[in-house]
Parts: sequence; C-alpha cells; structure tokens
Amino acid sequence: MRLPLLVTLCAASALATGCDGENGVRISSSTTSSDAKGVLKVVETLQCPETLGVLTRKGTARAGGTVCTYSGPRGAEVSLHLVALDKEPVDTVLARFQSRLAAAMPRTSADLRASADADRAQIAADAARVQADAARADAETARATAEAATGERVTVQGPGVNIDSQGDQADVSLPGLQVKADGDRASVRIGGLSINADDSAGTADIRSSDDSVSIQAHDDAAEIRTRAPGDATRTTYMLTDSRPADEGWRLVGYEARGPVGGPLVIATVRARDRDSDGVFDSAKDLVTLNVGE
Repeated sequence: MRLPLLVTLCAASALATGCDGENGVRISSSTTSSDAKGVLKVVETLQCPETLGVLTRKGTARAGGTVCTYSGPRGAEVSLHLVALDKEPVDTVLARFQSRLAAAMPRTSADLRASADADRAQIAADAARVQADAARADAETARATAEAATGERVTVQGPGVNIDSQGDQADVSLPGLQVKADGDRASVRIGGLSINADDSAGTADIRSSDDSVSIQAHDDAAEIRTRAPGDATRTTYMLTDSRPADEGWRLVGYEARGPVGGPLVIATVRARDRDSDGVFDSAKDLVTLNVGE
C-alpha cells in the first residue's frame, strides 16, 4: 500500500490510535445520549446580538424575528433562521437548506456525486470479477503461482488476531479493528465506523453504522454530515473545497438544532476560506444562544 493511502487511513483511524503532526488530521467519534446535552428550547423569536465571535449583524431581524443575517471575515455570510416544521419531516426541511447551500458550490457537488457513482460502479465491477474468478477451475493454481511470483506470504494467527499479508495485499483482523488492503485501495472497520479509501483515485468515504457520521472526500473536496443520537435535532452539514466556486466560496454548510416537533434554529454559512476563519464556530454559538446545546 502506498504511503498517501496509509496517511489517509491513519488520519481517519485517529479515533483508535491518533496520527498527530503539523499537518495532521484527527477524526473522533463518540456516542452520547442527547439528554446529556440538556433539553433544547422551544424558540418563538430569534435572539440576534449585534456581534458574536467573528460575526457582525447586518441590519435587524427580518420576517417577524425569524431571520437574521451576519457578515464575517473575508466576506463570509451567515444567516440565522427560525423554521417551524408544520408537520413536515425534519429531513425534508434540512434537505432544502442543503440543496441551496450546495448550489453555491456546484462544481464541488458534481465532482463528489461523480466520485460516488464511480465507487458504486467499481464495487459492482469488483463483485463481477470475484464471481468470474470463483468460476474458474484453475483459480487455486493461478493464486499459488501469483504468490510465488510476488514474494513471501506472511500469516499470523492467535486469539483474536488474524494477519494475512502477500505483496500489496493484506488482511488484518484485530479485536474491534479490521483492515483489508489491495494495492492503492483499502477498507477499515473500527467498531461502528467504516473507512474506504482509494489512493489512486484520491477518494475516501467514512461512515458510521448508525448514520451519525458521514464523510465523503475526493481530491481536495469533502462533504461532511453529523447527526447526534436522540429524538431532538442536532445536525451539522459542511461542503468544502480547496478550489473556489465562481463566487469565491470554499466552504458552505449549516448547523441545525431543535426539540422534537420543532421549531428548528438553523445557521447557514458561506465562507471563502476552508478553515472558515472561526465563522462556523461563531455560527454554532448563535444556535447555542438561541436553542441550547
């Protein structure tokens, strides 16, 4: 397996071991009941302070106190919304906000969709190849010949441990951790988290079994979703790219929270810096001020 793929997997696997460095990445995951964060408030009118963090309010609240707009560093834009559900599913409401935000970075959205479609096609092709190989009467002979040509095979077995390595292929099984690698491609399972990476295509897909975390990355673009467990709504969405969109945006997203039945308090973010210059954190603080954590 090539070094870039190992770095990708190391970064994504940081919840188990951590890979720190000057340019390192750490992804952590934990499960906490929503009650531990407190009960979210039912909001009738938004609180919109003149300043909060790096944000400065533009004008006054609009639409009967349900919309406030803010500006941030480098022309960043934040809008705070109070949204009644009116018996509409939460996911439907959030999907509308996501669609509007993603439309501000159309090239990034299209590239990530194309990458996902290519991954699905590759999975189907791999499945067909495996079936064809299984049908060949001389499959075992071919495998043995390949092993002799590519180098020594290493097998380690013990209580809870199974390691099988041959050339660029490896299959590692440890308590709570499974790794399968084949050249530039690798998959990792850590508890309820799954990571699939392809170094040659520059893609990585990270998901949790309970859908609380979903990360899809391709080259320098990424789409990230998180959803806290529990009946209340605590959701984050973020779309980032090193390449600016036509209007200069490199990051768009939202933070949404609300009690069961609503209403939701949603802060949308558009920023020209992938690190957001603290804009996303300040947007989250606006949501916390209104509805709680």
